[in-house]
Parts: sequence; structure tokens; C-alpha cells
Amino acid sequence: MKSTIHEFKKNNLLSMSKKSIFILAIATFITGFIFTGCKSNSDKEADAIEKVQDAEDNLDVVKDDINKDAITKANDAEWQTYKEEANKTISENEARISELKNAIKKPGKTFDAAYAKSIDVLEEKNTSLKIKISEYENNQTDWESFKRELNSDMKGLGQALKDLTVNNKK
Repeated sequence: MKSTIHEFKKNNLLSMSKKSIFILAIATFITGFIFTGCKSNSDKEADAIEKVQDAEDNLDVVKDDINKDAITKANDAEWQTYKEEANKTISENEARISELKNAIKKPGKTFDAAYAKSIDVLEEKNTSLKIKISEYENNQTDWESFKRELNSDMKGLGQALKDLTVNNKK
């Protein structure tokens, strides 16, 4: 009987030590898990800075999208009306340039090379206005800025044509 009691105590001690080791292993695992799951303040700060940077990048993207949406395009009726008026002005400029070229060819009047070159430059500007209109029609961009630029260019060309004829008459 002593041997059974002794074996019982021995088995009981082994089982208790196994339980202790098992409990100690689980406690160590849980403790390790908790400590590795916690971040230091510098890690938290770095994550926060990264999140702020991501938010700023997203804000920039949204702003760009809003700006692209804000670019106004001409509606069809407005564009057709404006195009007709611009083409009419360009045609009038072509007629003036043609008259100036014919005046150079008339006998009895002397024109210098600078005057002829000025006429060629004005003709090139008029042609570039035609190109601007056709490019806008194919690839519409910001309507207001396009209209402002083209009006300014046409006004400058018209004034240059007037100045050239005034200088010629003097």
C-alpha cells in the first residue's frame, strides 16, 4: 500500500508540476502578447504623423478634382455664337491684310521691307487665331480664360492693323 500511496503522491506531484509549467507558459505568452501589442509613444506619434500626411495628400487630390470640375466649358449655343463672331473678325482682318498686300504691289507707291514684313507678321497672327479657335473646338478647356485670351489677341491684332494703315498714310 505504501507503494501505491507513494506512486499516487509522485503522480500527483508530476501532474501539479505539469499544471504549473502549463500555467506559467500561458501567463508568459499572455504577458508577451500584451507587451508586443502595445506601442511606444514614439511609434504612436510616427503613425499619427503618417496618417496626417495621408490625409493632406487626400485633401490635395480632392482639391485638384474640385479645380478640374470648376473649369467651365462653353455651352454649345454660346460657343457657336462666339465662334461665328470670331471668324467674322478674322475674315475682316484677312480682307485688310489682303488690301495692304495689294497696296504694296501698286505702282507709284514706295513701301519698305519693314512694312512688308509687318504685314506678314500680322498675317501670321491672324492665322494663329484661326488655329486657336479650331484647337479649342477639338479640346475644350477653361472657357472664360480662352475667351479672354482670344479677345485680347484679336483686339491687339485689330489695333496693329489700324496702326499700320495710319503709319502708312502719314
